[in-house]
Amino acid sequence: MTNPPRIHLGVALDGAGIHPAAWREPSARPDELFTPDYWVGLVQLAEQGLLDFVSIEDSLALQSSERLHDDDRTDEVRGRLDALLIASRVAPVTHSIGLIPTVTTTHTEPFHVSKAVATLDYTSESRAGWQARLSIGSDHTHFGRRDPAEFLETLERASTADIGDLFAEANDFVEVVRRLWDSWEDDAEVRDASTDRFLDAAKVHRVEFEGRWFSVRGPSITPRPPQGQPVVASLGHAQVPYEFAAASSDLLFVTPSDVASAVSILSEVRAAEQKVGRAGEPLSVYVDVAVFLDGPEETGAARLARLDAKGRTLGQPPAVFTGSASELVEHFETLSALGYDGFRLHPGVVTDDLPRIVADVVPLLQQKGLFRERYEARSLRGLLGLPTTVPNRYAAV
Repeated sequence: MTNPPRIHLGVALDGAGIHPAAWREPSARPDELFTPDYWVGLVQLAEQGLLDFVSIEDSLALQSSERLHDDDRTDEVRGRLDALLIASRVAPVTHSIGLIPTVTTTHTEPFHVSKAVATLDYTSESRAGWQARLSIGSDHTHFGRRDPAEFLETLERASTADIGDLFAEANDFVEVVRRLWDSWEDDAEVRDASTDRFLDAAKVHRVEFEGRWFSVRGPSITPRPPQGQPVVASLGHAQVPYEFAAASSDLLFVTPSDVASAVSILSEVRAAEQKVGRAGEPLSVYVDVAVFLDGPEETGAARLARLDAKGRTLGQPPAVFTGSASELVEHFETLSALGYDGFRLHPGVVTDDLPRIVADVVPLLQQKGLFRERYEARSLRGLLGLPTTVPNRYAAV
């Protein structure tokens, strides 16, 4: 009898938690949300639970109950720190857990992102990832690269009109970043003082990318990251983002609402891979789940109802789980049997649900032989079961 495949497990960190009223819970520490110790403590706790990674949410717009505009609410958290800089702060005080900050593609430049994520891979010693995300919100007023009125018109049509251009731009963005990561070969640095030769110039390459949105000559100013290619993740709810992920990403987060939709989504993702002609490793597909776990004094369902009564309810997606740790593990087993690689949990209230994930969920998975007993890989690619040796596209074969 073969052992069941191990489950990969990550957690998404976003302020006080995914619920808009999370910051008002007794355990929450709203006065610490913009302090480094708050974030260091959360990631270190996740690492104690041997989780594969933490992702850190970010946006170029203030949080809002409106899709495209700022709102006037004062009863919800507003404001955030830069996710990539949080990851950079956390990297030196953690050892094994992967760090996947969100960095947007719509108003930024691939050169800046490439060297920032490469630097994170160095400071974390091979644990860096990057969640590439479009910026579709009020942030269009903060930048001068696009005409604000024209961009807003595009966004307002987004529910019914084709927004493929924004994803096509994101696809080119990731392609440029990946080329810049490869622009230095692994052994480009000679560092031989006796011959006054620090660099082998023949192993540093221009990328010469010419596209509709970017014209980038390269090379990068940062040597190739330790992982070669840090993990690129993306989030998808429909066909166009599935195709973007199939063309650009290593890891895809999806949001099925039930078992039937989970089956359908996985089929759509594999079809998207065929459509774009994905080569090499198939996408690793993870299920996003918002979790409100039962506690010693209150059930997860009761906690969710109480939070909902305080103001705005939690919108969709992702799907919401309420219940015990054992019920959540059963949910994992059901979806894993369909072919999903892992799960990214969004704590309803991070100061309540993250400790329960670590103390209750992880031990149950370990008892079933579904989760690691210790970290067995040094790199994020290794933790996620991705190839740890990534060929450089510019190196001579």
